[in-house]
Amino acid sequence: MKKTKKTILGVHVAQRTKYTAKVQKILSDYGCSIRTRLGLHDAGDGFCSPNGLILLEVVDQDAALAAALAKIPGVQVKKMTFED
Repeated sequence: MKKTKKTILGVHVAQRTKYTAKVQKILSDYGCSIRTRLGLHDAGDGFCSPNGLILLEVVDQDAALAAALAKIPGVQVKKMTFED
């Protein structure tokens, strides 16, 4: 049986409203490499966090995608890899 690899990128975006356009542009540029995307931020009654977290399951080009995102001020990228 062939081993498979799952790669997850965790992307923390400080000041998400300020950098939304830049982050979205990069995610669109690498859209064919992203299998799953989940965006999280704290929101509640009268509150919306300025920071956000994006979880990406990527199928290829994870290093290039991570590098492009990390060039944006206030963006941190962490990588997790799982092998079957």
